[in-house]
Amino acid sequence: MTDDQATWATGCYGNDDAITPNIDHLASTGVMIENFFCSTPVCSPSRATFLTGRIASQTGVHDWIRNGNTGPDATSYLEGQLTYTDILAKHGWSCGISGKWHLGNSELPQHGFSHWFTHEKGGGPYNNATMVKNGRLTKVPGYVTTAITDDAIKFITDCVNSETPFYSSIHYTAPHLPWVGHPEKYMKLYDGCNFESCPQGETHPWARNLTDSCMGDAELVKGYFAATTAMDHDVGRIIAHLHKLGIREDTLVIFTSDNGFNLGHHGFWGKGNGTYPQNMYESSIRVPFIISQPGSIPSGQTRRTLVSNYDLMPTLLDYLNLEHPAPDNLPGNSFVPALSTNGIDIRKAVTVYDEYGPTRMIRDLRWKYVHRYETGPDELYDLHNDCQEKFNLAYDVQHRDRIIAMKKSLVKWFNQYSEPMFDGKTFRVTGAGQLDRITDNNYPDSKVFHSLVGPSATGREDIVSK
Repeated sequence: MTDDQATWATGCYGNDDAITPNIDHLASTGVMIENFFCSTPVCSPSRATFLTGRIASQTGVHDWIRNGNTGPDATSYLEGQLTYTDILAKHGWSCGISGKWHLGNSELPQHGFSHWFTHEKGGGPYNNATMVKNGRLTKVPGYVTTAITDDAIKFITDCVNSETPFYSSIHYTAPHLPWVGHPEKYMKLYDGCNFESCPQGETHPWARNLTDSCMGDAELVKGYFAATTAMDHDVGRIIAHLHKLGIREDTLVIFTSDNGFNLGHHGFWGKGNGTYPQNMYESSIRVPFIISQPGSIPSGQTRRTLVSNYDLMPTLLDYLNLEHPAPDNLPGNSFVPALSTNGIDIRKAVTVYDEYGPTRMIRDLRWKYVHRYETGPDELYDLHNDCQEKFNLAYDVQHRDRIIAMKKSLVKWFNQYSEPMFDGKTFRVTGAGQLDRITDNNYPDSKVFHSLVGPSATGREDIVSK
């Protein structure tokens, strides 16, 4: 899993600027999902959904974790939640994580993980990063992408040598900021690139200050792509090591990202919280998803069905013939049938749903409706005729019936799955960070989320401090 990588930032998804030969090769050995969405376009709630199969309004993780990562106030934000790694560990898998956790209490191994090498927070320097190693915060020398890969390779090798089935979460911080400090050999690969895939145009009226700092800076764009290519190199190292161990055909490999990113797209830099109010642009919510196991999953195929990351947990359990003890709590469905040799887009009628606090979205194959509780503004896009989402039709009277129907479906779906205490529409989630886990003792406390009010909230720190 990468960090802040949209589909547009990957070669196999059509970007000629991106140098990602190993990810592209992985796609040629498996199935690529063209329309895969994160359920919340920011890291921590998306990662919680990947692990639990539950949306933010079920887990209570609505924003990136600002407080409680380490130290005496460390907080386990998924306490009481069931993850697929809990289920795997119960059935004999050795589970390891190498890299980003960012779901609170980074120093504590939890949720079935017996191997724990995690990032201190959610991001940081690419060189000499602070990691949790052997239960202690330790500065790990060298490039963090390489350190994460080295650790994962050792974990996998140890499991194979002990003949233990394994699950490995290899969670890179790349290509998350900072977009400096990357190996020069990867920076040089982009010398002379015009980066036509990243237009640096007129600033979005809702853009936050990261945009002011970065828009038009070609070196930062180059740094983003260099971080991506450096990570791609290590994806190749992982795959090569599986071949070396003789277990490639026995190993299911998934490549994905926690959320998308805008590098000038729509006139801002950032993801869902790159604007305020938060946005649901395709470049924020669509992420790469490649699934590969030669001999078991067909090679070089693309599926255009709509899939969300809340579908991953039921899919993995289905693939492994394992049962979830409470399937009615899961909003997603298995897409294993779409992975067969003659896989058909059996989910064509399926819609996907997103949320980021009081901002919610419903999207089908053609239409996207974004509803913002209390104040709006709302949005409606015809993605067939306006794939760049430039023309908001939400206030066009000819689409009134469509909006009423889509809003009705949106409300019904979230009412079915949201837990009242965690319901995102009741919180003032601003995109500036979550300060505490929602509990009976602090609900409904406005201090659970960082407010935009105040001098620090208008500065760059709110976007980049993690």
